[in-house]
Amino acid sequence: MECPAVSSTTESSSPTASSSVIADLPLLVREDLRNVAIVAHVDHGKTTLVDAMLWQSGAFRVGSNVADRVMDSNDLEREKGITILAKNTAVKRGDMTINIVDTPGHADFGGEVERALSMVDGVVLLVDASEGPLPQTRFVLRKALMARLPVVLVINKTDRSDARIDEVVDETYALFLDLDADDEQIDFPIVYCSSRAGRASLTKPGNGEMPDHENLDPLFETLLQAIPAPTYHEGAPLQAQVTNIDASPFLGRIGMCRVVEGTIRKGQQVAWISQDGSTTRTKITELLMTEALERVPVEEARAGDLIAVAGIADITIGETLADPENPHQLPLITVDEPAISMTVGINTSPLAGKDGGTKLTARQVKNRLDAELIGNVSLRVLNTERPDTWEVQGRGELALAILVETMRREGFELTIGKPQVVTKVVDGKKEEPFERLTIDVPEEYLGAVTQLLAVRKGRMENMSNHGTGWVRLEFHVPSRGLIGFRTDFLTDTRGTGIASAIFDGYGPWAGELRARASGSLVADRAGKATPFAMFSLQERGTMFVPPTTEVYEGMIIGENSRADDMDVNITKEKKLTNMRSATGDELVHLVPPRALSLEQALEFCADDECVEITPVSARIRKVILNAGERARARTRGKNG
Repeated sequence: MECPAVSSTTESSSPTASSSVIADLPLLVREDLRNVAIVAHVDHGKTTLVDAMLWQSGAFRVGSNVADRVMDSNDLEREKGITILAKNTAVKRGDMTINIVDTPGHADFGGEVERALSMVDGVVLLVDASEGPLPQTRFVLRKALMARLPVVLVINKTDRSDARIDEVVDETYALFLDLDADDEQIDFPIVYCSSRAGRASLTKPGNGEMPDHENLDPLFETLLQAIPAPTYHEGAPLQAQVTNIDASPFLGRIGMCRVVEGTIRKGQQVAWISQDGSTTRTKITELLMTEALERVPVEEARAGDLIAVAGIADITIGETLADPENPHQLPLITVDEPAISMTVGINTSPLAGKDGGTKLTARQVKNRLDAELIGNVSLRVLNTERPDTWEVQGRGELALAILVETMRREGFELTIGKPQVVTKVVDGKKEEPFERLTIDVPEEYLGAVTQLLAVRKGRMENMSNHGTGWVRLEFHVPSRGLIGFRTDFLTDTRGTGIASAIFDGYGPWAGELRARASGSLVADRAGKATPFAMFSLQERGTMFVPPTTEVYEGMIIGENSRADDMDVNITKEKKLTNMRSATGDELVHLVPPRALSLEQALEFCADDECVEITPVSARIRKVILNAGERARARTRGKNG
């Protein structure tokens, strides 16, 4: 079939027709290549393990200055200690190349996980030798089992003093059974590892002991044996699927792909099949492959290779590069639907433009959100009644907070609404998203945590005690109940509790939940916060701002100890007099204010509040700034 010029389009052949033609061709195997993804719960050590694999494969020369967690490449990943973006590296073992994809461990970035799994032929499931399988372990493992990918289990951190290797292995088997894994999937190899020390073993060490091998050779050997080599059909036409998008100041937009069939060359004319099935002929101006952490130019790539291509200005995730004479589209990449939403708009506060922001207009905000949609397939952006505000839907609070944090660092000033759940109607009944919440907490806080979740409609499904003084609780709780939960949870457990949650499907609407128990202290006028006024107000609650902070009417300056909001004058100054006083020079002792991070500010928000985001500040404010207008709105709400 002859493809038209770049400007015109034609309908591509169906995937069904493609598969029937290719199935008749001889099947071949690339024994020199393995593609594997490393999946785990947050902070179980997968990025550290990739670091060790790179060092031991000779990717870095001796004495070179390489940062810890080298795969966590952006500032947010390093600050938060989590992987946000799926990235790949290549490790050489003699003539063998192992492409390793480091995936996010948090379910909020599930779109990254699903795309990463479409690039590989097997997974390494990393589990902490003490903590065992946790909610995000369940999430990424379920995705791998659905894709029929073989699994290598790595029990990491065996040298932890509280390691419990046998129990963790049993818990992992139980997790496989709970996810309906078949006999073939449950028959997985186990490697025991200490990724920080760069050591692995096929024989189980004692709890708290290092693996007996001095390097990671047992892990490499297991990967080569257990992960299948890529297969392809001899003589099949080119098929490569775009799984991620990057950009370069020199090359423009770059599409990351896996070559599924055929061969692709630099300078080659290919058929670019977009998501709607239309086909355009274009040229590959640059072809890159990964060596260690660097992308290097190559002339040719074969089936099974993970590549990066440049020269297609509008290429996006899920699209197919194919043979222009015989174009066949690959199935589109699908991800789970969003569960949490919040409004994002321009900064409308009296301090807009005074806090270092350089991008203030609605057009700039909309263009940035549209750009985010190109590389983030799990995000949705919807219009609202206001032309300067949009509803952004994502997988969870963390994913949305990361987007906002990234935008503020780029110079945007924004107004962010309180996170809400995305509901749907099934058979005429309202349903809402639910979470599977796992909590590890000292035994003495068991009652406090149970009571905290009871008012949030949480239902305890399991409780286990390993005899270490800690107890593990599992709850089924509405996603609404977890908005603002973390702050109360850390307060009630004195900062010792560990909580993690994962989306667990939709269920019937759970009814009204109890709102935040405390109210807000609201500034009733503009000015600067004074120590004199704050000294009087700190008895009323907890301050969020330090002295001399610029405030405006409607800005939340603290948390009220009572349930109602209170309008206060935080700018009041001490009356000056010419009368001397024995206590005139007495110092004012102020309790240090509680500084809120962006995530904490979003959690604190009530229904009539929002967060003002600038490059240097995160301020909570009332949606309606004027106190009189707020009172009239409350009256209308009660009457209507």
